Amino acid sequence: MAFSVSPSVIVREVDASQAVPAIANPPAAIAGVFRWGPTNEPILISSENQLVDRFGAPNNNNYETFFVASDFLSYSNALYVVRADDGSVTSNSTTIVRDGNNDIIPESSTYGAFEAKYPGELGNSLEVTWVSSTGFENNWREVGEITQNKVSNSAIAQTISFNSSSMVVETGNTDQLTALTAGDVLVVGNDSVGYQELKVASFAETTVTDESVPGDANTSFIALYQYDVSFSNKYTLAETSLNKLEFTRKWQHGSNFSRKPDANHIHIAVIDSDGGISGTSGFMLEKFENISTTVGAVSPQGLTNYYGTVIENFSQWVKVANTTVVGTAATALSKYEQMAGGTDATTETTATLSHIGLALDTLKSANEIDISFVLQGKGDDAATRANYIVSNICETRKDCVAFISPSKEAVVDELKTNAKLTKAIAYRNKVQNSSYMFVDSGYKYRYDKYNDMYRWTPLNGDMAGLAARVEAWESPAGFRKGVIKNVVKLAFNPNKTMRDALYGADINPVMSQVGQGIVLFGDKTGLGLASAFDRLNVRRLFIAVEKSIATAAQSFLFELNDEFTQTQFKNIVDPFLRDIQGRRGIIDYRVISDSTVNTPEVIDQNKFRASIFIKPARSINVIELTFVATRTGIEFDEIVGQLT
Repeated sequence: MAFSVSPSVIVREVDASQAVPAIANPPAAIAGVFRWGPTNEPILISSENQLVDRFGAPNNNNYETFFVASDFLSYSNALYVVRADDGSVTSNSTTIVRDGNNDIIPESSTYGAFEAKYPGELGNSLEVTWVSSTGFENNWREVGEITQNKVSNSAIAQTISFNSSSMVVETGNTDQLTALTAGDVLVVGNDSVGYQELKVASFAETTVTDESVPGDANTSFIALYQYDVSFSNKYTLAETSLNKLEFTRKWQHGSNFSRKPDANHIHIAVIDSDGGISGTSGFMLEKFENISTTVGAVSPQGLTNYYGTVIENFSQWVKVANTTVVGTAATALSKYEQMAGGTDATTETTATLSHIGLALDTLKSANEIDISFVLQGKGDDAATRANYIVSNICETRKDCVAFISPSKEAVVDELKTNAKLTKAIAYRNKVQNSSYMFVDSGYKYRYDKYNDMYRWTPLNGDMAGLAARVEAWESPAGFRKGVIKNVVKLAFNPNKTMRDALYGADINPVMSQVGQGIVLFGDKTGLGLASAFDRLNVRRLFIAVEKSIATAAQSFLFELNDEFTQTQFKNIVDPFLRDIQGRRGIIDYRVISDSTVNTPEVIDQNKFRASIFIKPARSINVIELTFVATRTGIEFDEIVGQLT
């Protein structure tokens, strides 16, 4: 505080705007076997398309976990995905040579050896192709001035054609336009009017005449040609803009670039050589234009432009194995490095807790990553993964809920319905009791568009998705809020008697009902005893309230524990809980943070205490309807109290 003896004006500022932050719905999380992507690192995914881009499309080795993640993303848009490090091998370039210590021999790689960005068999589909400024000349041609141009704009064909004659080609040199074919790209224009990239629709060439060139020892004749090029994209061009023509013949696999690289620069393209990634053989996944081979080089904008750094920072598919190997500029047209040797070490079935556990451990710290649900993905019949998630993640953090499905062996492979009930309950009994757990009744049959087939996949992604769509204090079950997406049929469709048995074992039935669809028909946690916390909406309400109020309470650390601070705390918690009460999440509440709980002994221990009493709203699980038939002369008021 400022102190002044002489007359002055002292300005003070007091922040009285503190409040409890609004309840947020943090992302869910899942760990498992995926075909691509970084290992043991949570990556936030917002859509199924992004899931495929970062972690690969599903195959027979990982479809259950993949579709659990995909199904959750059909209800919500925030999911942390952790790929387990299962010992898969990374693909390497087949064109480089390594010594006995597996180190790259420098002479075998001009610009450093490329290898797949991440481990896995999917990397074998990759091919890296690069071209230098020198090698570029063999495939890219800058044709000199062309005279006698004629432009015609066809509104019907939506094309542009031009005729060019007097094109000079020396004897012994290749006529650089003869290789032009449909689909190639021409860069048309000049420095004064600019350039346009046009895609060739058709090309025709006609030889006009041959002439001798007296006095020219290097040329025996000059060939005059007439060209007619039709473009598939329509532009309005003036004849003066065609005085200079540059064109590129399509690179192998269609790796088109608009300009040749500068000196000491290269272009790099990453190709899906066999279509294993994109579904199209030769599809260009990435391209990096005009990046430097000089260590420490920067672009005109001041950004790092050294190719090793650019690839490391921006490529999703490859990395440079050793950027210390930098040779001279290539003299050949280009270089193609096909990746090979990548393997998938495990499948969902063979992956053990030693693989999955390390991936799940990245979710353990509440200070490092904020999550609301942990999805089991594929489960094992011994329930080791389910127990690990419940005990090591959710019970440790106490701010997220595990969503668990019975094993495939219990509800899909078993053919008898009664046996499915028994095995589902047996699976549930293998998992420890916890109010931070929600167990569903099985698997669903859904379409796999990536492999054009139908598959059985767990329901835990759908269960978490339903919960993510409602407020923390609302139940996600029922015909209004519990309808399942992307489902053809259920592996286990329990009847009323079976649903009673499942519910008694803390398993939430998913059932199919005529005219209503396939719905979640339960909202119990796995607490295992009668309590307010044996319902999912109550557990999620308290997680949300505790997390928000605890966040607000951090601002009171190191403040003075007096009546002012105690009242200030109560004044920021009251409006927060009152708002939830107004939205039907709480029946009643009370906040006590005065001297009754902050006794002198508590204050002397440098502690601050507050007691927050909450009566949570309860979901309806049973509806009783009583229909009474009466005689004609009876007054309803006479019997209402007796029969209701």
